[in-house]
Amino acid sequence: MLAHKRKVFIHHPSQQATGVLVTGVEVIVAALAAGATAGFTDTVSDAVRQSYASLRELVRRRLEVHGDAAVQVLDAEEVEPDVWQAQLGEHLIAAGAGRDEQILRAAQTLLAQVESHSGPASKYTVDAREAKGVQTGDHNTQTNNFN
Repeated sequence: MLAHKRKVFIHHPSQQATGVLVTGVEVIVAALAAGATAGFTDTVSDAVRQSYASLRELVRRRLEVHGDAAVQVLDAEEVEPDVWQAQLGEHLIAAGAGRDEQILRAAQTLLAQVESHSGPASKYTVDAREAKGVQTGDHNTQTNNFN
């Protein structure tokens, strides 16, 4: 069975946005993983939390039709991320979730919200071109002798 692919724009702060072909299931799994990870931070907005909860509920309803095993994978907590993503992906494919426009819209909305609320990738943004004796971090002490 050929998976339906769609073009999704991936953006990294240091690069231009590029179009990448991914399956609907890959978008859903990525959104669920991003939403779960974002939920552990204090800075995530209520909108991200609500979007994540909404996506999980849509996915749960879709998976419930295919049995408890599929829902158990969605709810699994102590599983290696790669294992969880692969197992969940198989259940999502079997359930036809990759073709469900409502789930796909919710996944894309969540990914966009997580990206917009994630802020810079690091606490510090440093441009050290032509710099000497640079330190980055909190509570540092440094003595420099330049000749």
